[in-house]
Amino acid sequence: MRSYDLAELLLTELHRADNPHHAAPLNRRLYQTLRGTILAGRLTAGTQLPSTRDLARDLDLSRNTVMSAVSQLAAEGYLTAQQGSGTYVSDTLPDQRPLSPTASAKLRQAKPVDANPRELSQRGALLTHSSGSAQFEVQPFAPGAIEFAEFPIQLWQKLQAKYWRSLDRDLLDYGQEGGYMPLRVAIAQYLSLSRSVRVTPEQVLITSGTQQSLDLAARLLTDHGDEAWVENPCYWGARRALQAAGLKLKPIDVDVEGIAPSATDWQQGRPRLIYVTPSHQYPLGHVMSLQRRRALLRFAAQQRCWIFEDDYDSEFRFSGRPFASLQGLDEHAQVLYSGTFSKVMYPGIRLGYLVVPTDLLPAFNTGLYDLYRPGQLMLQAALTDFITEGHLNTLIRRLRVAYQARRDELARRIQRCLGDRVQISGQESGLHLCLLFNAPDVDDEAIARAAEAQGMTVRPLSRYYLGAPQQRGLILGYAYVPTERVPPWAQKLCQLIRDALPD
Repeated sequence: MRSYDLAELLLTELHRADNPHHAAPLNRRLYQTLRGTILAGRLTAGTQLPSTRDLARDLDLSRNTVMSAVSQLAAEGYLTAQQGSGTYVSDTLPDQRPLSPTASAKLRQAKPVDANPRELSQRGALLTHSSGSAQFEVQPFAPGAIEFAEFPIQLWQKLQAKYWRSLDRDLLDYGQEGGYMPLRVAIAQYLSLSRSVRVTPEQVLITSGTQQSLDLAARLLTDHGDEAWVENPCYWGARRALQAAGLKLKPIDVDVEGIAPSATDWQQGRPRLIYVTPSHQYPLGHVMSLQRRRALLRFAAQQRCWIFEDDYDSEFRFSGRPFASLQGLDEHAQVLYSGTFSKVMYPGIRLGYLVVPTDLLPAFNTGLYDLYRPGQLMLQAALTDFITEGHLNTLIRRLRVAYQARRDELARRIQRCLGDRVQISGQESGLHLCLLFNAPDVDDEAIARAAEAQGMTVRPLSRYYLGAPQQRGLILGYAYVPTERVPPWAQKLCQLIRDALPD
């Protein structure tokens, strides 16, 4: 192509009003324009480019600008420089035959799904077949911004700023060997005192939360196709993580004593992993009885299977002390214990912990680092001070008072309006109530949709079952709703439920 012909073509493209790169430096704009011209087939494979000197003259650009663009294209394989001969459009590109204007327009308008639909893997389809994770997350049942009035934001900023001012460069690296050791020490002390967990600091691994903890455990302790027992109804995040690991989920019914395997399950079950929420079953709120805990631990020891204990909100028990952990009763080191700071601080902190049996520590340290490249050491250092200076315990006490007031007001309004037409499950602790409908055929999903139409977010209990739901109801989160806003919204919700329940 003659120098002035190419220059005319490039000048037209460079100065197009709709050029998406018009704000970029000249060398970058020229690079993008030449690249686009090659990809569009307007410069075909084998075409010789003018010298950079001639091209710079014809484009009225500096030679350095032209050389920068040409050199970048050559480095990326679009151009080939042949010593003593010149620079050519690379012949290693796909078919560069120019398209007609009509064909080019059709190609630009075509969508990948038109001719060659792309599909997810079977695992991806299984994980995403429902209407989305947001449909399972328990959020405020009333609208408005999430309230963090109890959280000491200024104090938290001050603790973080201290470490940024000192700028310990070791805290800018990846987190190795399980996380920031002072934080692991603080968590071990906290869990030993408040949850009766048998733990040393070395057993505590810092993760990005329960979801990562469960994913790590499933990847390291199970193989594709292994069976995992899950509570039914079940925490949606656990279901997703275990399905992503390729496990076959066996739903185990839940009663007022927690997970309730049948006689056949006890005798013939061969799970590799058992997922439980013994201190506050999610979402029904039941507490696993001591008898059931001992039976589950005995079964795990006999079958050499692992128990994953998700202790997601045990700090918020409103009468008496929080129940001791299942892990604290474990004599055979079959339990992995998981907790999170997302409930007691704020959801986006994304810091949790996993207590691992001692003999598994080398493998879990390696797996945590190799799979996830953990970091956030600055945040972990600030959290250490937050715990050791007593701020975490102070915050938990304040939150218990605030959440209990909201729970009491919500439960009182529901009982006054609906009476014995519903049962309230799990109100002794936690951040949500579970309303159980005494009428079996009520469409809880329809009620949830009607509530959404009036600006409220509630979750239908039936969605949390694997297979046919055994109970209909609603899950109501109250953690982020100011107490004074509970009555009017509870009244609206109760009216919707009354209209839906049979007389």
